[in-house]
Amino acid sequence: MLYYELAKTAGAIVLTYSAHYASVKLYSGICIPDGVWGYIQGFLTTGSPMCSATLNYASSTQNSYGTIVTMSLSRLLIDLLAAK
Repeated sequence: MLYYELAKTAGAIVLTYSAHYASVKLYSGICIPDGVWGYIQGFLTTGSPMCSATLNYASSTQNSYGTIVTMSLSRLLIDLLAAK
């Protein structure tokens, strides 16, 4: 049972971080590419619905990832203290 809970937690962490990573890469690749042309292109694309939604998604997954990690570590600490 413990391994199942650990696997679910690890899966949630990997899935959330992967979604965050993909959204950040999509945003940086499409909405604000590197270089001078990317700077100029950013004026046109940053406010687009797709770029705005991608940035919001990246922010949401960042918050979710932080929450999952904090709660997982808290649960581990509580379980360790309860075992004593």
